[in-house]
Amino acid sequence: MTDLTGGGAPYQPTDCMHQVPRAATRRIRLVLVITALFMIVEAIGGWVSGSLALLADAGHMLTDVAALSLSLLTAWIALRPADDRKTYGYMRWEILAALLNGAALIGIAIWVVVEAFHRLSDPPAVRSGLLLAVAGAGLIANIAALALLHGAHRHSLNTRGAYLHVVGDLLGSVAALVAGAVIALTGWTPIDPILSVAMALLILVGAWRLVRESTDILLEAVPRGVSMPEVQRRMLAVAGVVAVHDLHVWTVTSGVVAMSGHAVVPDLVAHPGVLEEIRLEMGRLGIGHVTIQLEVEGRCDPVEVAGAGHEGHGHPH
Repeated sequence: MTDLTGGGAPYQPTDCMHQVPRAATRRIRLVLVITALFMIVEAIGGWVSGSLALLADAGHMLTDVAALSLSLLTAWIALRPADDRKTYGYMRWEILAALLNGAALIGIAIWVVVEAFHRLSDPPAVRSGLLLAVAGAGLIANIAALALLHGAHRHSLNTRGAYLHVVGDLLGSVAALVAGAVIALTGWTPIDPILSVAMALLILVGAWRLVRESTDILLEAVPRGVSMPEVQRRMLAVAGVVAVHDLHVWTVTSGVVAMSGHAVVPDLVAHPGVLEEIRLEMGRLGIGHVTIQLEVEGRCDPVEVAGAGHEGHGHPH
């Protein structure tokens, strides 16, 4: 294992780290095809029926097509290997895409609210029959898209951004169905903008969480679910460790948590055992990539120790 204090090889993600992005990419590709096809159906249906609601939803789906295309592009870029300049590779492109998707969703939600208030003051005529038919078909398409992304969105912020876009489409289809039914039965057109506002608020909540989590990762904040006092406590509980300092824990990309720190020991006789114990303790906290620099108690300068870095997946560093 390479001495980290002297510099080592670029970080190489394991094959299991690539399995989720590759599987997610295939699913996003199928969802993109479904969304693009139905966007065309909605645009034609809105033009033929004169329904602004369907045309607006088709415009929403156009932003979804752009977002899904961005997700595909970044998922492909993220699979590129690390090199001497980008030692973590391109995995954080996923986080950038998630941030952009979240920002786009917030923009869409704000536009829907503004447009809804305009429609409340001047409700447009709506052909409820065609609205119900197109919305029903849209609901089926969006359920199929959600089924494709189900499960994968929990492992990737990028996929979660795509998932939230499809959820927004599904909510739009449900709102359009309810609005179409109410308009067909009662003729009360304000139901359309009222339900649109409710849908926009739901989208806004999910989008804000996505932006917040993406920003936290880009700022290298401590991941949610990791307690720094607990990290310190577990390191100090390792036999031979008398003090710790300069502890940092951050998320590289979705599902890849890393940490670095200094551990002070009385001497170097048992340092291999200390490093392994720290790595195991950090692994129990969900931290898979651990880099520790050992220092001898009473000495000001760090000691260069072969094996000072441990990769949770067993790759050389």
